[in-house]
Amino acid sequence: MFFKELVSFPHFFSLLVTFPSAVKNYPSKFIRCFYLGGIFCATVTFLLPNLTLAAVPSGFKATVIAQNIINPTVMAVSPDGRIFIGEQAGRIRVVDNDHLLSTSLLNIKLKVDSTGERGLLGIALDPNFLVNQWIYVYYTSKTPVIHNRVSRFKVQGNSIVPGSEVVILDIQQLNTHLNHNGGAIHFGLDGKLYVAVGDNAVGSNAQSLANLKGKILRINKDGSIPTDNPFFKTAKGVNRAIWALGLRNPFTFAVQRGSGRIFINDVGQNIAEEINRGMKGANYGWPAIEGWGNNTKYRNPIAAYNHGNAPCAAIVGSAFYNPITEQFPAYFIGDYFFGDFCGGWIRRFDTTTREIKPFASNYKTLVDLQVDPDGTLYILQKEGGKLTAVRWNG
Repeated sequence: MFFKELVSFPHFFSLLVTFPSAVKNYPSKFIRCFYLGGIFCATVTFLLPNLTLAAVPSGFKATVIAQNIINPTVMAVSPDGRIFIGEQAGRIRVVDNDHLLSTSLLNIKLKVDSTGERGLLGIALDPNFLVNQWIYVYYTSKTPVIHNRVSRFKVQGNSIVPGSEVVILDIQQLNTHLNHNGGAIHFGLDGKLYVAVGDNAVGSNAQSLANLKGKILRINKDGSIPTDNPFFKTAKGVNRAIWALGLRNPFTFAVQRGSGRIFINDVGQNIAEEINRGMKGANYGWPAIEGWGNNTKYRNPIAAYNHGNAPCAAIVGSAFYNPITEQFPAYFIGDYFFGDFCGGWIRRFDTTTREIKPFASNYKTLVDLQVDPDGTLYILQKEGGKLTAVRWNG
């Protein structure tokens, strides 16, 4: 949900001054990107239309199957092949058989605060979805105070059963900062719901057991807290849901089918973007450490990349390639796909050799990656509201 901010174009500066001065004063590179990126990306596309064509490796075919989705943030793939796409303002759209349906599955726009980086940010399907039809949604609620919430809804066909919302988890009230909300939610192999929460732009939150911010949480389907959580006896109340801490803004993470391994993408500040192995009770070091460090108190990432001279970097998208039907060549099996919102590239992390290898480029403003049971890789982009299907065609 972040837009690339390149400030080397004089024309971009002329656009910038037409925005409210508050935009220029936001401390987060991502919230500045959010407000400024739409015009910037449109400008660059106009000026350099032939330099931004998306590219996938030889043997693959990329097809745009949906577009004009409004500010998409996240997607989830149903076991029956439907794709549920969250829009930041509070709607969930449905793509069925490569066709975007005109009606929304869910529309809670009146309940959602979507300013800055807030909004509808996470979708998870119950492990028994084909039977109980439960869908879980992470969104920024306006009431009773502005805060992030996880609710469960019941799906019926391509709509939500009216009045079926059940609030599962309420996270503490947000401060005036509009950034670092996290938002990804997924079920683990243990049947528990894992929730990624940003630090709300206050680094000290990430190290505190007195709030849920800057953490990975672990709860039961009904919102109760498992007694085997690592801080169940040391934290109090809802904070016993903390499973891991020391994160800045874990916008995306993924659970590997079969093994249950969890990889967490943590968006960095000035130095590095991280991929962390999700571990019970782990402390990833933010705000004391960004990237790799030498303090044994903190767990180092399994992979990271430095910002270098890039004006902006934001790790997003998170998908293991372990589909039911293995469509890609065998050497992709088990790889972890991730991308960068600003750089527009997609890479894969070989979980055996621990090498990072390139995969695709020029998918600027991508926000999510998912793998379908049939082995198709889906790419969701904010710009143009595009959903692209990448299939093996070799």
